[in-house]
Amino acid sequence: MKKYISIYEKIKKDITEGIYKTGSKLPSKRILADEWGVSIITVEHAYELLSEEGYIESVEKSGYYVIFETGDLYFGKSRDNDDTNSAASQDDNDLIKLKDNENPVFYAAGDESYISFDIYAKTVRKVLSMNPYEVLEKSPTFGLDKLRISIKDYLLRSRNINVRKEQIMIGAGAEYLYSMIVRTLGRDKIYGIESPGYQRIKEVYENEGASVETLKLGKDGIKSSELVKSRANILHITPYRSFPTGVSASAGKKNEYLKWAAERGGIIIEDDFESEFTPSRKTVDTIYSMDTNGSVIYVNTFTKTIAPSIRMAYMLLPLSLLDTFKEKASFYSCPVPTLEQLTVSELLESGEFERHINRVRRNLRKK
Repeated sequence: MKKYISIYEKIKKDITEGIYKTGSKLPSKRILADEWGVSIITVEHAYELLSEEGYIESVEKSGYYVIFETGDLYFGKSRDNDDTNSAASQDDNDLIKLKDNENPVFYAAGDESYISFDIYAKTVRKVLSMNPYEVLEKSPTFGLDKLRISIKDYLLRSRNINVRKEQIMIGAGAEYLYSMIVRTLGRDKIYGIESPGYQRIKEVYENEGASVETLKLGKDGIKSSELVKSRANILHITPYRSFPTGVSASAGKKNEYLKWAAERGGIIIEDDFESEFTPSRKTVDTIYSMDTNGSVIYVNTFTKTIAPSIRMAYMLLPLSLLDTFKEKASFYSCPVPTLEQLTVSELLESGEFERHINRVRRNLRKK
């Protein structure tokens, strides 16, 4: 593990465990560099990561201070000054002006976000030569074991997510999985979604007969006051660069979402679209990996990271919901072709997928 990641992990742990309280000042870069026997640049990298994720903030000519709140965020004071004319409120007004179909400049991975045709074609040929008859077989309901194992291994080494293959469900795009969630968890639930947000999410839930409640976004996620007054049982969030606003949830807001779920007995649907392309030096921490109560369903897709024609997404289920999904969804057929599943599995196992992701991230950092 790189030194700056070790420093980042240690300070993050100290912050979340309350050793460094909200508002407290962190050691100077020079002091920390001496303690760890590293350069000041190494400490700067660690502090940059903590700042990007909303654990600390830099105060000019003063140092770094903790802004992550470990107290009762959800039922305590509002974190976003909802009823004032604060900068956050102004941000919200500006965000709402964006049309649902606008594509802001900060989604600028562009065509380079898709894997090269040569790599994809080579992988398809390899799969066909290795598995000439397997590609004609019908996929199991939740997807091929081979692909589910490949995803499991990839998530563990790249995202610090540890699941069993049985917790992974393959579907024909994220919208298909949203439908499966409603059919399994029930149309009698109220689904809270971000506003403004990706319009298709609302359309899918309403088309499935579920009630939808829109919750206003603030500068780092759904406003605290909206969570408090919401009647929702299920919260659908896109914590990384929510479309169309580009708002990302801070570490404190992610913690608040988990507190909401714990107090409500609710379920969080974490829609993690495009987070692989963070320009940060480390991958984004998922709410799923932070959850200790089995209250998060994680959804991601290969449409952005491989090609728009790859209508394939996957869902991670908490162990507590496995039996429910098996009971209510097991009679559906997996709509993703076997060849496509085997091809994505090979991209993951060969390392081509991660090399592609790392190339895009390096290019984004240069920009």
